[in-house]
Amino acid sequence: QVQLVESGGGLVQAGDSLRLSCAASGRTFSSYGMGWFRQAPGKERDFVATITASGGSTAYADSVKGRFTISRDNAKNTVYLQMNSLKPEDTAVYYCAASRRYDGTWYLSRRASYDYWGQGAQVTVSS
Repeated sequence: QVQLVESGGGLVQAGDSLRLSCAASGRTFSSYGMGWFRQAPGKERDFVATITASGGSTAYADSVKGRFTISRDNAKNTVYLQMNSLKPEDTAVYYCAASRRYDGTWYLSRRASYDYWGQGAQVTVSS
């Protein structure tokens, strides 16, 4: 069992930056593919970014490409999402997720590939 705890959300203005962190419990973090998803009110939970277990490959949703960066520190059992040039449409609850079954970015961009989810962190971007 893996427990994921997100932190770093908040209220910012358009153009600002935020960094989300996701701390994972357990000793097998380095074997999990990790991802970030987000869910705006009344909408589905959508893929944002993913990183393979080794950190060697990443993938992003088109809407965040060039503005967001996912990274991981396996020694600290933590995955990060650096969000720059934030826009009001980035407002959502952001969820961290871990997959023990898949480690390719094609699979990791799909919500069904994940086995564990965090509780979510609210990010609100005002215009």
